[in-house]
Amino acid sequence: MDDKNIVTTFDANPATLQLGQGQLAPFLETCLLGLPEGTHRTFELSPEQAFGPRNPDLVQRVSRATLAENSQLGEEYAIGDLVEFAAPGGGRFAGVLREMHEDDALFDFNHPLAGQPVKFEVKIIGIL
Repeated sequence: MDDKNIVTTFDANPATLQLGQGQLAPFLETCLLGLPEGTHRTFELSPEQAFGPRNPDLVQRVSRATLAENSQLGEEYAIGDLVEFAAPGGGRFAGVLREMHEDDALFDFNHPLAGQPVKFEVKIIGIL
């Protein structure tokens, strides 16, 4: 895997986080717990420690009718697009479009980083 920044704040304003509030995934919060101010560390996380392994059961076909119900009028999709769907109970979930057919579409509902190692670099500049 090539080293590609998915999210970075090193070149901009630093991020302010409150642990335990769901702002970071639990495994990332665990990396930060107990680190003193001034710490600069990089954590190499395996897929299991990061976003988990890819789950083939999360690659599913969605009818074109369901896709239309979750689309704005006239919206068109291309392979690789991230598409949001309404979940029961009012939530939202997203999948990446892999194939489009006349009657259905194939979506991958795995996290985009599932199955990949992740490098997590932090510098603690202050603790409130």
